Amino acid sequence: MRILIIEDNPDILANLYAYLEAKGHVLDSAMNGYAGLALLAQHEYDVIVLDVMLPGLTGLELCQKLRGELRNSTPVLILTARDTLQDKVAGFDSGADDYLVKPFSLLELEIRLKALLRRARGQTTATAVLAVGELRFDTEKFEVWRAGHALTLTKTGYIILKCLMSEAPKLVPREMLEHEVWGDDRPDSDALRTHIHALRQALDKPYAFPMLRTIPGIGYKLLSSDAPV
Repeated sequence: MRILIIEDNPDILANLYAYLEAKGHVLDSAMNGYAGLALLAQHEYDVIVLDVMLPGLTGLELCQKLRGELRNSTPVLILTARDTLQDKVAGFDSGADDYLVKPFSLLELEIRLKALLRRARGQTTATAVLAVGELRFDTEKFEVWRAGHALTLTKTGYIILKCLMSEAPKLVPREMLEHEVWGDDRPDSDALRTHIHALRQALDKPYAFPMLRTIPGIGYKLLSSDAPV
């Protein structure tokens, strides 16, 4: 991803650079709102990480200008210490797409940015058929086939499978799947494991090799052949 970070805290900025660049992402940054607008006028980005309390021009004001005057639809994730419901409402009303409260997990930040990018790309995708090996998923009709045979999944099963197929054959952290299914209201119990079990029953039980693999303590992945994890 090409990411623009607009954040005036140098320590947070340094942490974001150290983590995200190590994952292969390309970063630009600005430490005030006007500098951020200048970069947005000159370059295109996949996603924007935006602090609220910025000198000169607040993050909310910047987001409003971005959506209004500039007519820029780049996904925006607000990163702020403000955590009241009113603050979150103000953030989304300004045109932001997601909201993460400081202190935050760097892994969760990256997961959310990837999810925003997938949604943005999905809005402009003409066809929505995912394919992994002998598995096909029409995400518009919610129809899944393996080796030509139709599979019946739960609503949550469809959400999990779409995420796994979109990332295949890469590992999908359990945190990413939980965010896809429940957003910020993730359950305390291990509900994901129950849904994974149901998905595995439908996806793998009647077939010669298991496509859905568990990486203990980390997450899950889909493989297109009977290969070692």
